Amino acid sequence: MRIFSRNLLYLAILLLSIDSYANCSSKQHRAFDFWLGNWQVTTSTDEIIRKNKISLINNGCTLLEEYSTPSGYIGKSLNIYDASTKRWHQTWTDSLGLLLKLEGNLVGKSMVMQGKGKDQNNNKIINKITWTPNSDGTVRQLWQTSADKGKTWVTVFDGLYTKI
Repeated sequence: MRIFSRNLLYLAILLLSIDSYANCSSKQHRAFDFWLGNWQVTTSTDEIIRKNKISLINNGCTLLEEYSTPSGYIGKSLNIYDASTKRWHQTWTDSLGLLLKLEGNLVGKSMVMQGKGKDQNNNKIINKITWTPNSDGTVRQLWQTSADKGKTWVTVFDGLYTKI
């Protein structure tokens, strides 16, 4: 009976800790919700209409991104607020084998995440992606890279998200 009582106590503590850890309703957890929705993505440099669906999964704790272009390129990302580090984290993978691992936070009204990577010539770079909600309901995503530790930035992608 004593072992049963101790195991029951451990189970109760485990369930309580899981329940409190999985509560993703804080202001920090909801900071990236402006990106949720079904989007048409365009740029000023071409006429390609891309699609991007951002949805909540894992009981609202994770944002799932599902991106595609008419040419067949696809990519997905998982985005989560890590309460232990107090930072947002994104892991992006795509149909070309690219892996991006980014971390950051809300800066003003924009979500800004950065991460180390390598360019096509295997040189070290920093990737920085900024998502900014606009007053008209659109979202701008600006992806930049730096090969000089953040002194200068080159734009890789500058997209405008419009809700479908």
